[in-house]
Amino acid sequence: MVTAIGALLASPVAAIAAIYGSRAAGRAQREGGVIGGYSTLTDQLQEERTELRRELATVRADLSAERAETARLRLLVQQLGGTP
Repeated sequence: MVTAIGALLASPVAAIAAIYGSRAAGRAQREGGVIGGYSTLTDQLQEERTELRRELATVRADLSAERAETARLRLLVQQLGGTP
């Protein structure tokens, strides 16, 4: 009889432990997915940032060339006796 009572008490405890373990495993799996997604997004953002830096450098070089051309043309206009 003592064994039967012990078995009856152990069953709910085992069930509760299984439920808790399952929830903890599910939570860990979700958190792992979140971290993986975060890592992927971070990598994508870093690639986009690198690409934008290259594009910005190109635009700055183009602007510098345009400014140099403008300065050259102003000087040419002045040398020809005009006002820029």
